Amino acid sequence: MSSSRAPEPIRADDRRVRLRPVPNEPRGPRRTDGPPVREPLWRDLVGDVLRRERLARGRTLKDVADAARISMPYLSEVERGRKEASSEVLAAAARALGLDLADLLALAQHRLAGERPAAERPSDGRATSLAAVRRAAHGRAPHGDGGALLLAA
Repeated sequence: MSSSRAPEPIRADDRRVRLRPVPNEPRGPRRTDGPPVREPLWRDLVGDVLRRERLARGRTLKDVADAARISMPYLSEVERGRKEASSEVLAAAARALGLDLADLLALAQHRLAGERPAAERPSDGRATSLAAVRRAAHGRAPHGDGGALLLAA
C-alpha cells in the first residue's frame, strides 16, 4: 500500500524572493590610501547652489518660493538635496533668483568639478560668477562665446 499525501499548500514565505545583501560601499572612484570616495549627488549640488545664491542675494526662502510659485517646504527640501526637482521647478527657482537655468546648472557643474567660481555680483543683481569662470577659463569676455553645458550621466 502506498500512502499518498496531499501536496502541502504554498505558503506566503515560499513566494518571496530572497535578496542578497548589498554592500555598503559606494560605487565610483576609489582611493587607494583610504576609504572609497562617494560621488556627490546632482540634487545636492543643485540644491546647494540654489541656497548659496539665495543667501548671497539676501533673500528669504519664502520670498523665493513665492516668486517661483513653489511651496516653501518643497523649495527647502530641494535646497537640502532631499528632493529631485524637475527642470521646470529648477528653472522657476533660478528665475526667481535672477539666473537662467543654464547658469544654475553650470554653477552646479563647476561645483561638481571642484572649481569654486568667484562670487561677483553686478549691480543689476544677475550672477556673474559663471561669467567670471568663463573669462578665467577662456581668457576673454563671455559675451558671444556660445558656451555650452554638457551633462553626462
